[in-house]
Amino acid sequence: LTLLAEGSVELLGRIPGSSNETFLVTVTCGDDSAYAVYKPEAGERPLSDFEPGLYRRERAAYLLSESLEWGLVPTTVIREDAPLGVGSLQRFIECDFREHYFTLYADAPETHRDLARIALFDYVANNTDRKSGHVLRGDDGRVWGIDHGLCFSAAFTLRTVIWDFAGESIPEALLADIAPLAESVPAELAELLDDDEVA
Repeated sequence: LTLLAEGSVELLGRIPGSSNETFLVTVTCGDDSAYAVYKPEAGERPLSDFEPGLYRRERAAYLLSESLEWGLVPTTVIREDAPLGVGSLQRFIECDFREHYFTLYADAPETHRDLARIALFDYVANNTDRKSGHVLRGDDGRVWGIDHGLCFSAAFTLRTVIWDFAGESIPEALLADIAPLAESVPAELAELLDDDEVA
């Protein structure tokens, strides 16, 4: 977290296939260095259903995951001083990019619990853009969800490829995790959204 928040940022190149301008960067702080994904506000395409500043939603998704103690979203910060202006920096996940949601569901049943939790996360965050390639299995075996710029809309518009768990009961433990959100949203998360989105 300190590395992403305080380290110097060097652009390496644009990540191909992204609808908005997304960059691979290195972040360096003293002897520590790591890759990160940089999404500057200046590189966002205008949308009719989301205000500019999608990078804030990337950070909000991380804060939601952390508040639930689910650890599904890689560490994400907002940097005002990044090379192309304000935007989000997210820890880059080293993984086999041939794997994605559909291959994990079909070939790795040990990931199903984590995949179902991502499905619930998307429901709570109202993710309107869950593609199969937005689910990764890191080299450490952990399952991650990335690319959350189109979450938290006040209008319910869930759009996802994760339908394999539809109709199943939500485990009581996960219901207990999300229950506090019905009463209040963590302040740091709420600050990134408008009142209707928080509600």
